[in-house]
Amino acid sequence: MKNLNSSAPTLGGEGSGLRFTFVTPLDFRDGAAPTPGPVGEPAQFRAAVEAMGTASVHPRIELAPIRPPQRLAPFSYAIGAEVKHPEANVVPVDSEGDAFGRLILLHDPDGQEAWHGVFRLVAYIQADIDAALAGDPLLPEVAWSWLEDALESRGEPFTALGGTVTSTSSVRYGDIAGPPHAYQLELRASWTVGTTRLGPHVEAFCEVLASTAGLPPAGITDLRPRPRIADDQF
Repeated sequence: MKNLNSSAPTLGGEGSGLRFTFVTPLDFRDGAAPTPGPVGEPAQFRAAVEAMGTASVHPRIELAPIRPPQRLAPFSYAIGAEVKHPEANVVPVDSEGDAFGRLILLHDPDGQEAWHGVFRLVAYIQADIDAALAGDPLLPEVAWSWLEDALESRGEPFTALGGTVTSTSSVRYGDIAGPPHAYQLELRASWTVGTTRLGPHVEAFCEVLASTAGLPPAGITDLRPRPRIADDQF
């Protein structure tokens, strides 16, 4: 995993990542006209969702639409994110390195008092970490700083940022798959955005996911030893 004293990977730069496009009614590729959305769906919300698809992210992070929550706001949209293993057929004996998350866009045209705005982003990230990192008392503070730095570096307005960072450990017993000991880092956060330009916010979210997963910056070869492979994979 990454050293707590090292800087977080810089993602989303020109030529450093991949631009993703959602295969949804909001697909505007090749200059195609927008497909009409559900009746009553605000144009501002549609613009925000479209902008999420302009983000450039680390090539090892996969993004796709997922089912959003239905009761948190009149309008919502969500994407899921997962860090890909370099080789799909390689299954490590230990689970370290698995990382995934989701980013939810909430929109209330009338605004909500707690938001101080009409758009709110809700993020969740979970990543497997090693025992040494899990035991570091500075881990929560450093992980939260990854999010703050990633958002601030994009230069897009945001307010009312809040959330939690949790480091957990578990021990498996009996006939259950997985390593005997597992350690996870969980980050939950939400913030209000003052613009429909949400591509940079998606990039910031994916930068934090890459940091928690210990990914090297895009274009840099990871020279760390490969994980041991289970015997039954051959």
